This record gives sequence, structure tokens and C-alpha cells, in this order.
Amino acid sequence: MAKSMVPPEVAENMKGVKHKIVVLSGKGGVGKTTVATNLAMSFARMGKTSGILDVDIYGPNVPKLMGLEGHHPVADENRILPIEGPLGVRVMSMGFLLRNPDDAVAWRGPLVGKAISQFLSEVKWDELDVMVVDLPPGTGDEILSVLQQIPDIDGVIIVSTPQEVAVLDARRAIQLVERMGVPVLGIVENMAEFVCPECGKAYKIFGEGAAKKAAKDYGIEHLGTLPLDPRIITMSDKGTPFVIEEPESKAAKAFAELVRRLASKIGIK
Repeated sequence: MAKSMVPPEVAENMKGVKHKIVVLSGKGGVGKTTVATNLAMSFARMGKTSGILDVDIYGPNVPKLMGLEGHHPVADENRILPIEGPLGVRVMSMGFLLRNPDDAVAWRGPLVGKAISQFLSEVKWDELDVMVVDLPPGTGDEILSVLQQIPDIDGVIIVSTPQEVAVLDARRAIQLVERMGVPVLGIVENMAEFVCPECGKAYKIFGEGAAKKAAKDYGIEHLGTLPLDPRIITMSDKGTPFVIEEPESKAAKAFAELVRRLASKIGIK
């Protein structure tokens, strides 16, 4: 990515953010935002100062998953203060700027790009060990705006389920990121298996193998698998980050292992 694409005001405002990880999926419904929020929380559990930027302008769900619905940011010295979530995670989302969580954002591309620029240049992020950026699904304007404007992105994580159609869209996302000249850190396979709480048997309800094959075909790393745990859905609906409430669960341990691998990969100590 050419440095000239990064606005100087963004570079200045984000100079204290040491590492930036972008989370992307080729299609909706694969649990991308759930992965992004729990990654940010897992970094915080490691003792790192963590933030999450929700740039899914049309579907800003991070406030719901973090238990922060109804919060609205205030300004300090001409900069917007992010909302502080659990474990001190700093959060900014279009959802905080809506009068009602049910309100629709009916904006064309230029307005979306401007909003993203403001999140990057006018939010007081200060010093962060790591920022997780939650992108909308697909390959639209928001993705291009973020990949062009964030300085020194460590890389992109592609989230997919094992389902063939999800991996097909994940392949498109990989191609887009590579064309933009941004590193692909790897692919994360979400909802890889469901473990029956009664009998303990694991079911590969979305199939298996397609994500690993895509990783091999594109020469990127298969970063790991995350199980389908119904408690994640229940706690997300309640606004409770899963990795805090169920730290000993298989899913929370999978998130912790994913974070350890990412930290090693990008040099977070």
C-alpha cells in the first residue's frame, strides 16, 4: 500500500497505535464481528491495551456485542473520545452515533468514506498495543477506504465458515487484499464444529477442508479453528463478551491460542 494514500492527519492521530489487525469476511453470517470483538477482548485479557474500530457503517453491531448500546461519545479538545468497554477496551462505532439502534444508515459511498476518515483522524485513540478493525462483509467501498487509509496495517484476517460458498467468497476477499498490497495474516475457520453438550460428540455441520485448501492455494496460513458454541450467541445477544464469561471453555481457549499466534506473527510482546 502506498504511503501517499494515508492522509497525514490519520497518520498523526494513529501514531500511538502500535499494531492494527483488520478482520474481513467475504460474506455475511460467518461470525466476523463476533471474532473481531472476542479477539480485542482476548488481547485485553493478555494485558495489552486494546481497541476495536467498527467500520461496518450499515450494520454496526459491535456496540451490541460489547454491551455498550445506548452510549454516545463526547468530544475533548476537538477530538472524539472512544467509548470504554469491558477490560478498558476502547471502542468506536457508527452505532454510537445513531439516535436509535434500529435506525438505518442510508448513505452513499462518499459519505461512508468520510465517516471512516473521521473515525481514523478525529477519534482520540492515544496509545494502544493493538487495534482490531471490524470491516463489513464483501469487497465494497468501506474495505477500500480502510485498507487505503490506515497506516502500517500489520495484516488482514479472513474469517470464514467451512462451508464451500463461504470459502468461495473468502477467496475473493483474499484476492482483493492482496491486490491492495496489504499482508494477509491468514484465514480463521469459524463454526468449525459443534460439540454436543449431552454426548460430547463433535459434528462438522458446515463441512470441512475447504478453508484449509484455500489457505494452501493462496500460500497463506490457516490460523486456526473456532468451535460453534451456542453460549457465544446467547452472550452476544446479552452484550457479554464470551471470552470473559467462559474463559475455560473450548471456544475461549481457541481464541486465546489464536491471539498468541497472531501476537507472535506480528511482534506483539
